[in-house]
Amino acid sequence: MSEPIRFFLDGTEVEAAPGETIWQVAQRHGVEIPHLCWLPKPGYRADGNCRACMVEIEGERVLAASCIRRPIPGMKVQAASERAKVSRQMVFELLIGDQPERAAAHDPDSRLWQWADALDVSDSRFPRRAQPAPDRSHPAMAVQLDACIHCNLCVRACREVQVNDVIGMAGRGHGEKIVFDFDDPMGRSTCVACGECVQACPTGALMPASLVDQNGAYCNAPDRQVESVCPYCGVGCQLTYHIKDDHIVAVEGKDGPANHNRLCVKGRFGFDYVHHPDRLTEPLIRKDGVGKDDVAIDPANPLTHFRVASWDEALDRAAAGLKRIRDRDGRYALAGFGSAKGSNEEAYLFQKLVRTGFGSNNVDHCTRLCHASSVAALMEGIGSGAVTAPFTAAADAEVIIIIGARPTENHPVAATFFKQATKRGAKLFVMDPRGQVMARYATKMLKFKPGRDVALLNALLHTIVEEGLYDRQYVQAHTDDFEKLREHVRDYAPEKMAEICGIDTATLREVARTYARAKSAIIFWGMGISQHVHGTDNARCLIALALVTGQVGRPGTGLHPLRGQNNVQGASDVALIPMFYPDYQSVEDPNIRAKFEGLWQTSLDPKRGLTVVEIMDAVHAGQIKGMYIMGENPAMSDPDVEHARAALAHLEHLVVQDLFLTETAKYADVVLPASAWPEKDGTVTNTNRQVQMGRTALPMPGDARQDWWIIQELARRIGLGWSYTHPRDVFAEMKQAMPSLNGITWERLQRESSVTYPCDAEDRPGHEIVFGEGFPTKSGRGRFVPAAIVPPAEEPDAEFPMVLTTGRQLEHWHTGAMTRRASVLDEIEPEAVASLAPAELRRLGIGPGGRIRVTTRRGSIELKARADSAVAPGMVFIPFCYAEAPANVLTNPQLDPFGKIPEYKFCAAKVESVGRRAAAE
Repeated sequence: MSEPIRFFLDGTEVEAAPGETIWQVAQRHGVEIPHLCWLPKPGYRADGNCRACMVEIEGERVLAASCIRRPIPGMKVQAASERAKVSRQMVFELLIGDQPERAAAHDPDSRLWQWADALDVSDSRFPRRAQPAPDRSHPAMAVQLDACIHCNLCVRACREVQVNDVIGMAGRGHGEKIVFDFDDPMGRSTCVACGECVQACPTGALMPASLVDQNGAYCNAPDRQVESVCPYCGVGCQLTYHIKDDHIVAVEGKDGPANHNRLCVKGRFGFDYVHHPDRLTEPLIRKDGVGKDDVAIDPANPLTHFRVASWDEALDRAAAGLKRIRDRDGRYALAGFGSAKGSNEEAYLFQKLVRTGFGSNNVDHCTRLCHASSVAALMEGIGSGAVTAPFTAAADAEVIIIIGARPTENHPVAATFFKQATKRGAKLFVMDPRGQVMARYATKMLKFKPGRDVALLNALLHTIVEEGLYDRQYVQAHTDDFEKLREHVRDYAPEKMAEICGIDTATLREVARTYARAKSAIIFWGMGISQHVHGTDNARCLIALALVTGQVGRPGTGLHPLRGQNNVQGASDVALIPMFYPDYQSVEDPNIRAKFEGLWQTSLDPKRGLTVVEIMDAVHAGQIKGMYIMGENPAMSDPDVEHARAALAHLEHLVVQDLFLTETAKYADVVLPASAWPEKDGTVTNTNRQVQMGRTALPMPGDARQDWWIIQELARRIGLGWSYTHPRDVFAEMKQAMPSLNGITWERLQRESSVTYPCDAEDRPGHEIVFGEGFPTKSGRGRFVPAAIVPPAEEPDAEFPMVLTTGRQLEHWHTGAMTRRASVLDEIEPEAVASLAPAELRRLGIGPGGRIRVTTRRGSIELKARADSAVAPGMVFIPFCYAEAPANVLTNPQLDPFGKIPEYKFCAAKVESVGRRAAAE
């Protein structure tokens, strides 16, 4: 039915939209009906099992559960009849009969107790049944099933919202209970600690461990709340901090456009890093006579190598060193690394300082190490470096391709939308050399040979073109150079590529046909695509797949590189990169340069600057002598990291601005204590092109200062007359430089928290799906760029027979500066491990947990071995967040020629047992 349904609610005629329940209509009309097993949040369905929401319907013998009952025309419903009231009171009395006493309740302000108060039910006539023992095996969550009412909300939260399938019901009758996996303790189950069950629980049976003491009693009651955005990955989840005495004691998901209340383990439980005793709280200056060859510095005690300074002395020293080098050696002797973990306003000021104060375009950030090749290919192919559709568009897709990405680990909340899509019936193809959780939901899992992406993707393109499955009308109307592509892919038949990529011919053709024939199909990719010497070619192939089939510009279609850090999209948009001004306007175009010279009132460098790895090479070459690094940790994140560390040590003057004495800050001449994300106001832009507002929740510790203020003070001291008073002033200037911010104002973001760009007007929503009518290229058309097979820069051989690949873990982020100092996250994953196939461990004579040495042509590290059947034989995976075993000692610094991104995902390695080698020696 599409027409509204008219019925009577408490004697008043009302209308229900098709599909609405009685409860939803009542709620819309201000009629409060108790509910426990129904959570009116996105992703949840009503279950009707708690019977708290019973209403009386005229002509029916029994009461009806309003959360699942839909009205029919003319129905007469009494939401507050005496019979309904008595029924509800009895339900709550029965439930309270099995609850801990209110004074000892795990959550005395739970929804159960709130409704009991509203119904004037304070105690129970019924005897209390035997209660299960508490489970405190998990560091993040307390399981206290003496408060459980079997509403099943946690089951639906786990199975249907987050789609993790850990929680279920076991037993029968009075023995029925909630269980994790096969009735395992929560801490030893497959729970990924997203905390959705905790947020859904209406009784306190599942609680954040930070809000109950060891006896299960409620503690740390928050005294205020602040809404903001998660500071970790590019998903951009909105959240609410729960704060007591200026400490974050819990975090709850908020209904933002990217997360709809969902969070992952980092977003929900990874926030006490801001209160860690290692926080820098005073400016530091390197002691006289203390060289940079000794960096065995305890971050908790930097005063062995540094001395405390006032802000004036530290800023004067920092600025004087930079100014001295610029004036003596010229503008190309300085460089800056900014941060994708700060705000748009901070990133904008940082790049402006380098361009107008240092005088060159030698400015970059971590996008060079994650998606630079993706952006290069997108700019070349469709004229935009951003996604064409949000990841929530998976809900409208018939076919989803995930390649070179592990969303359950790196973008867990985005992964929930992909998993839900498969439950709805979408076909999912996962392509990755390593197995992964998403394979459980996939139609096909293509575990191709590492580094052979182009062979696989060209085989798909060959099938689509040669079998006439491409969209002729779309290709003719919206693309250029199709004939070049057609001629190129003739040599890439699946029969020839199967042996190269390791995927059989039939599967290659099946995937190509399914994708091409779908009414709507979308491609998601990650750094498994981009972090190769052929990363740009990989992305070119993906763009060609979308263009040749017309799978772009419509609901459920598009190209989406899943961005890594919380503001890597925004930092790139505001030009924290060496070849563009804000909004990807070329620094080499004289007309564009003249516009920015007018805006910034100074002459600008006409040459593109150096990228991250090129800057380190220039330090070794004696060209760059001074650097300013804000919130970036190249001493952990750069490839061949010993080369990067030697460069940092070689610098004449290094200024580092950060939260902690990071591995990079240990090489600094001046260290400036910065502000953590919960301590600042500012905007960030997520992978979906959603500009979102972060709000100050906490005071800064000690004498730490706002990052924008620090940048401005340095700018003033090197001769720039800046006078910003608040991040909103910076945002106002950004709007003058960036047409992408049209329709978005600071005031609107304060009011709405999130606005998607492009946006036509201040009173209209932004466009989630773009390029339906063409592309922002000179011709308005997309461009096919054929890609040939380029082998990895370094292949396994007799000396180094294995393939090393690196990446992130679910629990830790980037170089670990924040998450290794978040107590829950570090307790879950406390030490460095290398993952190998069980068969590989047996071949090497190594047991799980055994010590191994991994060696490449650049160095060696020692760490523990972990058996992981997802890793193919001949491969080893190491996360790069552990300072005690830095994976980037091993990685290859060879660059993609277009995106200038290093080859993190492939290098030749060997693995040895530490014990066996020691015995031999």
